[in-house]
Amino acid sequence: MSRALPKYNKRRVGLAGGAAAVALTGAVIAGTALAGESSHGGGADARTLAGPGTVSCPDVASRLPAVPASAQAEVTRNLQQLDQQIAEANKRLVDTVGQGGPNFVRNAILGPLEDKRAAAIDRIALSIGRTADRPAGLAPLAACTLTK
Repeated sequence: MSRALPKYNKRRVGLAGGAAAVALTGAVIAGTALAGESSHGGGADARTLAGPGTVSCPDVASRLPAVPASAQAEVTRNLQQLDQQIAEANKRLVDTVGQGGPNFVRNAILGPLEDKRAAAIDRIALSIGRTADRPAGLAPLAACTLTK
């Protein structure tokens, strides 16, 4: 036997293993993408027909004082995070219809959302407060409600 044979086998096994990993990853991605699909073909299932409601939060941007130019980018980024947090809470609300007990929405969705919003609002106030007077009275804007 020649010495080239073991290197060839290693290369062949490596290529086969890599191809298998790519195929497995593709199968996992496809399975994950199709996991939420309904078998009825209509695309709507009981979760979307039940209408769990939506998360409603106070508008923070309208309650802010004039934002200094040096803080504008950070304030804008945090305001976008607030919008993204609401969208994620609404998605989670739809995805978890029927789960948990009577306080599930409050404990699993609205409570953590309020904590995240409070942190983002505090970051906004801090960034404005670096160059101007720190805005007061923003803390109550963190609380959100569920509207049907």
